[in-house]
Amino acid sequence: MRTKLFGQPNNYSATEGNVPKNRIKTTILGVFAAMAATILSACTGTSYQSTTPPDTAERLSTTADALHVLTTFTVTADMVAQVGGEHVVVQSLTPPGAEIHSWEPSPQDLAAASQTDLIIRHGLGLESWFTRFMDDLNVPFITVTEGIDPMPIVHGEYAGAANPHAWMSPDNAEVYVENITAALSAYSPEHSADFAANAHQYVARLREVSRNIDSRMAELPRAQRILVTCEGAFSYLARDLGLREYYIWPVNAEREATPRRVASVIDVLAAQDIPAVFCESTVGERPMRAIAEESGARFAGTLYVDSLTDSDGPAPTYLDLLTYNTDLIIEGLSAHE
Repeated sequence: MRTKLFGQPNNYSATEGNVPKNRIKTTILGVFAAMAATILSACTGTSYQSTTPPDTAERLSTTADALHVLTTFTVTADMVAQVGGEHVVVQSLTPPGAEIHSWEPSPQDLAAASQTDLIIRHGLGLESWFTRFMDDLNVPFITVTEGIDPMPIVHGEYAGAANPHAWMSPDNAEVYVENITAALSAYSPEHSADFAANAHQYVARLREVSRNIDSRMAELPRAQRILVTCEGAFSYLARDLGLREYYIWPVNAEREATPRRVASVIDVLAAQDIPAVFCESTVGERPMRAIAEESGARFAGTLYVDSLTDSDGPAPTYLDLLTYNTDLIIEGLSAHE
Protein backbone atom coordinates (compact mmCIF):
# COMPACT_ATOMS: atom_id res chain seq x y z
CA MET A 1 0.00 0.00 0.00
CA ARG A 2 1.19 3.52 -0.71
CA THR A 3 1.99 5.99 2.04
CA LYS A 4 0.65 9.51 2.43
CA LEU A 5 2.80 12.33 1.17
CA PHE A 6 2.22 14.24 4.38
CA GLY A 7 0.53 13.44 7.63
CA GLN A 8 -2.77 15.29 7.36
CA PRO A 9 -6.14 13.59 7.83
CA ASN A 10 -7.63 12.85 4.44
CA ASN A 11 -11.31 13.39 5.23
CA TYR A 12 -11.18 17.16 5.00
CA SER A 13 -14.42 18.83 4.02
CA ALA A 14 -15.93 22.24 4.46
CA THR A 15 -16.59 22.75 8.14
CA GLU A 16 -19.87 24.09 9.39
CA GLY A 17 -18.51 26.52 11.95
CA ASN A 18 -19.49 30.06 12.74
CA VAL A 19 -19.90 31.54 9.29
CA PRO A 20 -21.11 35.17 9.42
CA LYS A 21 -24.82 35.49 8.68
CA ASN A 22 -24.27 38.32 6.23
CA ARG A 23 -21.89 36.11 4.24
CA ILE A 24 -24.55 33.39 4.08
CA LYS A 25 -27.15 35.84 2.86
CA THR A 26 -25.02 37.58 0.26
CA THR A 27 -23.12 34.67 -1.28
CA ILE A 28 -25.53 31.74 -1.27
CA LEU A 29 -28.45 32.99 -3.37
CA GLY A 30 -26.59 32.71 -6.67
CA VAL A 31 -25.27 29.26 -5.85
CA PHE A 32 -28.68 27.87 -4.98
CA ALA A 33 -30.25 29.49 -8.02
CA ALA A 34 -27.64 27.63 -10.06
CA MET A 35 -28.50 24.40 -8.25
CA ALA A 36 -32.19 24.86 -9.00
CA ALA A 37 -31.41 25.39 -12.68
CA THR A 38 -29.18 22.31 -12.69
CA ILE A 39 -31.86 20.11 -11.12
CA LEU A 40 -34.53 21.45 -13.48
CA SER A 41 -32.41 20.77 -16.55
CA ALA A 42 -31.70 17.26 -15.28
CA CYS A 43 -35.41 16.61 -14.91
CA THR A 44 -36.20 17.80 -18.42
CA GLY A 45 -33.15 16.39 -20.18
CA THR A 46 -32.59 13.11 -21.96
CA SER A 47 -32.36 10.01 -19.75
CA TYR A 48 -30.05 7.14 -20.63
CA GLN A 49 -31.66 3.74 -21.13
CA SER A 50 -29.07 1.89 -23.23
CA THR A 51 -27.55 -1.23 -21.71
CA THR A 52 -24.57 -1.43 -24.06
CA PRO A 53 -22.35 1.66 -24.25
CA PRO A 54 -21.00 2.00 -27.81
CA ASP A 55 -17.36 2.03 -26.77
CA THR A 56 -17.84 -1.06 -24.62
CA ALA A 57 -19.71 -2.83 -27.41
CA GLU A 58 -16.73 -2.33 -29.71
CA ARG A 59 -14.59 -4.29 -27.26
CA LEU A 60 -17.01 -7.19 -26.79
CA SER A 61 -15.90 -10.69 -27.64
CA THR A 62 -17.60 -12.53 -30.49
CA THR A 63 -16.68 -15.96 -29.18
CA ALA A 64 -19.78 -18.15 -29.24
CA ASP A 65 -19.15 -19.81 -25.89
CA ALA A 66 -18.01 -16.64 -24.10
CA LEU A 67 -19.16 -15.88 -20.58
CA HIS A 68 -21.79 -13.11 -20.64
CA VAL A 69 -21.27 -10.59 -17.84
CA LEU A 70 -23.33 -7.54 -16.89
CA THR A 71 -21.82 -4.86 -14.65
CA THR A 72 -23.67 -1.99 -13.05
CA PHE A 73 -21.44 0.77 -14.42
CA THR A 74 -18.79 1.51 -16.97
CA VAL A 75 -15.70 1.51 -14.73
CA THR A 76 -16.11 -2.12 -13.70
CA ALA A 77 -17.19 -3.07 -17.23
CA ASP A 78 -13.82 -1.87 -18.48
CA MET A 79 -12.00 -3.86 -15.78
CA VAL A 80 -13.95 -7.01 -16.69
CA ALA A 81 -13.12 -6.49 -20.36
CA GLN A 82 -9.42 -6.20 -19.54
CA VAL A 83 -9.38 -9.39 -17.44
CA GLY A 84 -11.85 -11.41 -19.52
CA GLY A 85 -10.36 -10.72 -22.91
CA GLU A 86 -11.76 -12.83 -25.72
CA HIS A 87 -13.52 -15.21 -23.35
CA VAL A 88 -16.00 -12.68 -21.96
CA VAL A 89 -18.81 -10.56 -23.38
CA VAL A 90 -19.30 -7.63 -21.01
CA GLN A 91 -22.02 -5.00 -20.91
CA SER A 92 -22.50 -2.07 -18.57
CA LEU A 93 -26.04 -1.51 -17.34
CA THR A 94 -25.42 2.24 -17.32
CA PRO A 95 -23.89 3.92 -20.40
CA PRO A 96 -21.13 6.53 -20.50
CA GLY A 97 -22.20 9.75 -18.83
CA ALA A 98 -24.94 8.17 -16.71
CA GLU A 99 -25.38 8.98 -13.03
CA ILE A 100 -25.04 5.63 -11.25
CA HIS A 101 -26.36 6.60 -7.80
CA SER A 102 -29.94 7.33 -8.88
CA TRP A 103 -30.19 5.11 -11.95
CA GLU A 104 -33.67 3.76 -12.63
CA PRO A 105 -33.45 0.39 -14.44
CA SER A 106 -35.80 0.00 -17.37
CA PRO A 107 -37.65 -3.11 -18.63
CA GLN A 108 -34.94 -3.36 -21.28
CA ASP A 109 -32.31 -3.46 -18.52
CA LEU A 110 -34.14 -6.31 -16.83
CA ALA A 111 -34.40 -8.18 -20.10
CA ALA A 112 -30.67 -7.81 -20.73
CA ALA A 113 -29.87 -8.93 -17.19
CA SER A 114 -32.04 -12.03 -17.50
CA GLN A 115 -29.95 -13.21 -20.46
CA THR A 116 -26.59 -12.84 -18.77
CA ASP A 117 -24.50 -15.48 -17.00
CA LEU A 118 -23.18 -13.27 -14.20
CA ILE A 119 -23.89 -9.82 -12.78
CA ILE A 120 -21.11 -7.84 -11.13
CA ARG A 121 -22.32 -5.11 -8.84
CA HIS A 122 -20.13 -2.58 -7.10
CA GLY A 123 -21.55 -2.46 -3.59
CA LEU A 124 -20.71 -0.04 -0.75
CA GLY A 125 -24.08 1.60 -1.35
CA LEU A 126 -23.26 2.81 -4.85
CA GLU A 127 -26.36 1.20 -6.39
CA SER A 128 -29.17 1.82 -3.90
CA TRP A 129 -31.56 0.35 -6.47
CA PHE A 130 -29.77 -2.97 -6.90
CA THR A 131 -31.80 -5.09 -4.45
CA ARG A 132 -35.06 -4.10 -6.15
CA PHE A 133 -33.46 -4.74 -9.53
CA MET A 134 -32.64 -8.32 -8.56
CA ASP A 135 -36.08 -9.13 -7.11
CA ASP A 136 -37.35 -10.77 -10.30
CA LEU A 137 -34.02 -12.07 -11.60
CA ASN A 138 -32.59 -15.53 -11.11
CA VAL A 139 -29.02 -14.67 -12.09
CA PRO A 140 -25.92 -15.08 -9.91
CA PHE A 141 -24.06 -11.95 -8.89
CA ILE A 142 -20.93 -10.99 -7.01
CA THR A 143 -19.88 -7.80 -5.25
CA VAL A 144 -16.63 -6.46 -6.65
CA THR A 145 -15.69 -4.50 -3.50
CA GLU A 146 -15.44 -7.52 -1.20
CA GLY A 147 -12.28 -7.03 0.86
CA ILE A 148 -12.16 -3.25 0.50
CA ASP A 149 -11.70 -1.26 3.72
CA PRO A 150 -14.21 1.54 3.11
CA MET A 151 -13.79 5.14 4.16
CA PRO A 152 -16.83 6.67 5.87
CA ILE A 153 -18.91 9.56 4.60
CA VAL A 154 -18.40 12.30 7.18
CA HIS A 155 -21.29 14.71 6.58
CA GLY A 156 -24.99 14.82 5.71
CA GLU A 157 -27.72 12.23 5.97
CA TYR A 158 -25.34 9.45 4.91
CA ALA A 159 -22.73 10.25 7.57
CA GLY A 160 -21.10 7.06 8.82
CA ALA A 161 -22.03 5.04 5.72
CA ALA A 162 -19.32 3.79 3.38
CA ASN A 163 -18.06 6.22 0.78
CA PRO A 164 -18.72 4.14 -2.34
CA HIS A 165 -16.06 5.66 -4.62
CA ALA A 166 -13.34 3.19 -3.66
CA TRP A 167 -12.16 2.66 -7.26
CA MET A 168 -10.58 6.12 -7.17
CA SER A 169 -7.69 4.53 -5.26
CA PRO A 170 -5.38 2.53 -7.56
CA ASP A 171 -4.56 0.33 -4.56
CA ASN A 172 -8.23 -0.56 -4.18
CA ALA A 173 -8.49 -1.19 -7.92
CA GLU A 174 -6.15 -4.13 -7.48
CA VAL A 175 -8.71 -5.69 -5.12
CA TYR A 176 -11.38 -5.18 -7.79
CA VAL A 177 -9.18 -6.99 -10.31
CA GLU A 178 -8.59 -9.88 -7.89
CA ASN A 179 -12.33 -10.27 -7.30
CA ILE A 180 -13.13 -10.07 -11.01
CA THR A 181 -10.48 -12.65 -11.83
CA ALA A 182 -11.78 -15.03 -9.17
CA ALA A 183 -15.39 -14.62 -10.34
CA LEU A 184 -14.62 -15.17 -14.02
CA SER A 185 -12.50 -18.21 -13.16
CA ALA A 186 -15.28 -19.68 -11.03
CA TYR A 187 -17.85 -19.38 -13.80
CA SER A 188 -15.51 -20.20 -16.69
CA PRO A 189 -12.76 -22.38 -15.13
CA GLU A 190 -11.46 -23.62 -18.46
CA HIS A 191 -10.11 -20.11 -19.13
CA SER A 192 -8.79 -19.38 -15.64
CA ALA A 193 -5.15 -19.35 -16.77
CA ASP A 194 -5.92 -16.70 -19.39
CA PHE A 195 -7.84 -14.62 -16.86
CA ALA A 196 -4.90 -14.78 -14.45
CA ALA A 197 -2.44 -13.77 -17.17
CA ASN A 198 -4.65 -10.87 -18.31
CA ALA A 199 -5.07 -9.70 -14.72
CA HIS A 200 -1.32 -9.80 -14.15
CA GLN A 201 -0.69 -7.64 -17.20
CA TYR A 202 -3.46 -5.23 -16.28
CA VAL A 203 -2.21 -4.79 -12.71
CA ALA A 204 1.27 -4.06 -14.08
CA ARG A 205 -0.20 -1.26 -16.22
CA LEU A 206 -2.24 -0.01 -13.26
CA ARG A 207 0.88 0.19 -11.09
CA GLU A 208 2.74 2.06 -13.81
CA VAL A 209 -0.06 4.62 -14.00
CA SER A 210 -0.04 4.87 -10.20
CA ARG A 211 3.72 5.48 -10.10
CA ASN A 212 3.40 8.20 -12.73
CA ILE A 213 0.65 9.86 -10.69
CA ASP A 214 2.77 9.76 -7.53
CA SER A 215 5.74 11.22 -9.38
CA ARG A 216 3.73 14.10 -10.76
CA MET A 217 2.02 14.81 -7.45
CA ALA A 218 5.38 14.96 -5.66
CA GLU A 219 6.19 18.07 -7.73
CA LEU A 220 3.16 19.94 -6.35
CA PRO A 221 3.96 21.93 -3.19
CA ARG A 222 2.19 20.65 -0.10
CA ALA A 223 0.43 23.95 0.50
CA GLN A 224 -1.26 23.62 -2.90
CA ARG A 225 -2.56 20.09 -2.39
CA ILE A 226 -6.16 21.13 -1.75
CA LEU A 227 -8.95 19.64 -3.84
CA VAL A 228 -12.37 21.31 -4.01
CA THR A 229 -15.13 19.46 -5.89
CA CYS A 230 -18.90 19.30 -6.09
CA GLU A 231 -19.20 15.79 -4.65
CA GLY A 232 -17.06 14.10 -2.01
CA ALA A 233 -16.07 11.45 -4.52
CA PHE A 234 -12.31 11.82 -4.22
CA SER A 235 -11.73 10.81 -0.61
CA TYR A 236 -9.82 7.65 -1.54
CA LEU A 237 -7.63 9.41 -4.10
CA ALA A 238 -7.10 12.31 -1.68
CA ARG A 239 -5.96 9.85 0.99
CA ASP A 240 -3.50 8.20 -1.39
CA LEU A 241 -2.05 11.44 -2.72
CA GLY A 242 -2.04 13.55 0.45
CA LEU A 243 -4.66 15.98 -0.79
CA ARG A 244 -6.92 17.91 1.55
CA GLU A 245 -10.48 17.54 0.33
CA TYR A 246 -13.39 19.98 0.40
CA TYR A 247 -16.75 19.55 -1.31
CA ILE A 248 -20.27 20.97 -1.53
CA TRP A 249 -22.14 17.72 -0.90
CA PRO A 250 -20.90 14.28 0.23
CA VAL A 251 -22.67 12.17 -2.40
CA ASN A 252 -24.61 13.00 -5.56
CA ALA A 253 -27.41 14.71 -3.65
CA GLU A 254 -27.57 18.43 -4.32
CA ARG A 255 -30.16 18.79 -1.56
CA GLU A 256 -27.33 18.30 0.96
CA ALA A 257 -25.57 21.44 -0.22
CA THR A 258 -26.69 23.54 2.74
CA PRO A 259 -26.17 27.31 2.78
CA ARG A 260 -23.70 26.98 5.65
CA ARG A 261 -21.65 24.36 3.81
CA VAL A 262 -21.53 26.44 0.63
CA ALA A 263 -20.50 29.53 2.59
CA SER A 264 -17.80 27.49 4.33
CA VAL A 265 -16.37 26.33 0.99
CA ILE A 266 -16.25 29.94 -0.21
CA ASP A 267 -14.47 30.97 2.99
CA VAL A 268 -11.92 28.14 2.59
CA LEU A 269 -11.21 29.16 -1.00
CA ALA A 270 -10.60 32.76 0.01
CA ALA A 271 -8.66 32.05 3.20
CA GLN A 272 -6.29 29.49 1.65
CA ASP A 273 -5.97 31.19 -1.73
CA ILE A 274 -6.96 28.01 -3.60
CA PRO A 275 -6.52 28.72 -7.31
CA ALA A 276 -8.88 26.17 -8.84
CA VAL A 277 -12.07 24.18 -8.25
CA PHE A 278 -13.58 21.24 -10.12
CA CYS A 279 -16.85 19.39 -10.63
CA GLU A 280 -17.74 15.84 -11.66
CA SER A 281 -19.13 14.94 -15.08
CA THR A 282 -22.37 13.37 -13.83
CA VAL A 283 -23.61 16.46 -11.94
CA GLY A 284 -24.28 20.02 -13.03
CA GLU A 285 -21.31 22.35 -12.77
CA ARG A 286 -23.31 25.57 -12.34
CA PRO A 287 -23.18 25.57 -8.50
CA MET A 288 -19.38 25.23 -8.50
CA ARG A 289 -19.02 27.87 -11.19
CA ALA A 290 -21.06 30.23 -9.01
CA ILE A 291 -18.81 29.46 -6.04
CA ALA A 292 -15.72 30.04 -8.18
CA GLU A 293 -17.04 33.39 -9.35
CA GLU A 294 -17.82 34.47 -5.80
CA SER A 295 -14.49 33.34 -4.34
CA GLY A 296 -12.19 34.37 -7.18
CA ALA A 297 -11.03 30.81 -7.84
CA ARG A 298 -10.90 29.44 -11.38
CA PHE A 299 -13.22 26.66 -12.52
CA ALA A 300 -10.50 24.34 -13.83
CA GLY A 301 -12.56 21.66 -15.51
CA THR A 302 -14.60 18.48 -15.32
CA LEU A 303 -13.44 15.35 -13.49
CA TYR A 304 -14.66 11.81 -14.20
CA VAL A 305 -15.62 9.49 -11.36
CA ASP A 306 -18.95 7.68 -11.67
CA SER A 307 -18.71 7.07 -15.38
CA LEU A 308 -16.22 6.66 -18.18
CA THR A 309 -16.63 8.64 -21.38
CA ASP A 310 -17.29 7.20 -24.81
CA SER A 311 -14.33 6.45 -27.06
CA ASP A 312 -14.09 10.08 -28.23
CA GLY A 313 -13.86 11.46 -24.69
CA PRO A 314 -10.87 11.94 -22.39
CA ALA A 315 -11.60 8.94 -20.14
CA PRO A 316 -12.75 5.93 -22.19
CA THR A 317 -10.97 3.48 -19.85
CA TYR A 318 -10.37 3.33 -16.12
CA LEU A 319 -6.63 3.93 -16.53
CA ASP A 320 -7.41 6.95 -18.73
CA LEU A 321 -9.79 8.21 -16.04
CA LEU A 322 -7.08 8.10 -13.37
CA THR A 323 -4.50 9.78 -15.59
CA TYR A 324 -6.82 12.48 -16.92
CA ASN A 325 -8.18 13.40 -13.49
CA THR A 326 -4.82 13.70 -11.79
CA ASP A 327 -3.31 15.62 -14.71
CA LEU A 328 -6.20 18.09 -14.59
CA ILE A 329 -6.00 18.45 -10.79
CA ILE A 330 -2.24 19.02 -10.77
CA GLU A 331 -2.45 21.48 -13.67
CA GLY A 332 -5.24 23.39 -11.98
CA LEU A 333 -3.51 23.61 -8.61
CA SER A 334 -0.06 24.37 -9.98
CA ALA A 335 -0.58 27.89 -11.29
CA HIS A 336 -2.33 31.03 -10.16
CA GLU A 337 -3.75 33.35 -12.76
